Amino acid sequence: MGRWNSTSMPGFILMRLTDSAETQLVLSLLLLLIYLITGLGNLGMILIIRLDPQLHTPMYFFLTHLSFLDLSYSTVITPKTLQNLLTSTKSTSFLGCFTQLYFFIVFVAAECFLLSWMAYDRYVAICRPLHYPAIMSTRLCCALLAVSYATGFVDSTVNVFYISRLDFCDSNVIQHFFCDTSPILALSCSDTYKVEIIIFICAGSNLVFSLITIPGSYLSILSTILKIDSTAGKKKAFSTCASHLLGVTIFYSTMIFTYLKPKTSYSLGKDQVASVFYTIFIPMLNPLIYSLRDKQVKKAVVRIMQKKAGSRQ
Repeated sequence: MGRWNSTSMPGFILMRLTDSAETQLVLSLLLLLIYLITGLGNLGMILIIRLDPQLHTPMYFFLTHLSFLDLSYSTVITPKTLQNLLTSTKSTSFLGCFTQLYFFIVFVAAECFLLSWMAYDRYVAICRPLHYPAIMSTRLCCALLAVSYATGFVDSTVNVFYISRLDFCDSNVIQHFFCDTSPILALSCSDTYKVEIIIFICAGSNLVFSLITIPGSYLSILSTILKIDSTAGKKKAFSTCASHLLGVTIFYSTMIFTYLKPKTSYSLGKDQVASVFYTIFIPMLNPLIYSLRDKQVKKAVVRIMQKKAGSRQ
């Protein structure tokens, strides 16, 4: 049985989403379409928020970076997946594989914290509206954003450092369509117990922190909304949270299913379905969820279009 590490590793081979030639073509076209929609949707969201002064608020500041993170981790995964489907080459170098894993963890971990800050923003807006401008200052928003990115880089550095130091034996075929922690650990002939604990602590602490902050914020929001007398007031308060709640539910349900479990419970079929959903579909869905359910974004689009039409006359 062969044994190698980062210095002698010939590279990895990634699995395709399907081995059927006909299905590969259809799937490639579908993924390309989804990626184009993801790019246009997220870049469009960023552009709209930047161009409209009325959207220069903390909520849309965070939403801009959510669009950036969605587009970023989709770009880390989707182009390589398309390449594997459309070409005969399924191999990836050791460096290429761990570079993909590194930036994927950076962006996903940062998004976990960003979604928490968005929930906190909604809590302050609804529960402490008179103090909102003072609490959600530009300095605080920038500091929270910096924490998100810093945590992403630290978590990723720790995870990739320990995984890359493992020995790998015999097979170099990753049973997944991209380089992710569980399928890489499954190839190792080293004792991965300590590494699994480190990964579990990093992923678990991020998710636990987020899942304490988000439900805590929304329980306070719900308590405040129930005290509102008018039906219209309650409806307006609920509408400001609906998009974020829907996005959070979709994102965390797949993340928990995928990562908060031991390596022995890894299942290629189930994990691939969940991974396709949160790496490819969610980045496409988020801009649609926030734009279609957000009246301010719709109004901003109308204002921008009217301004452009007026400038042409």
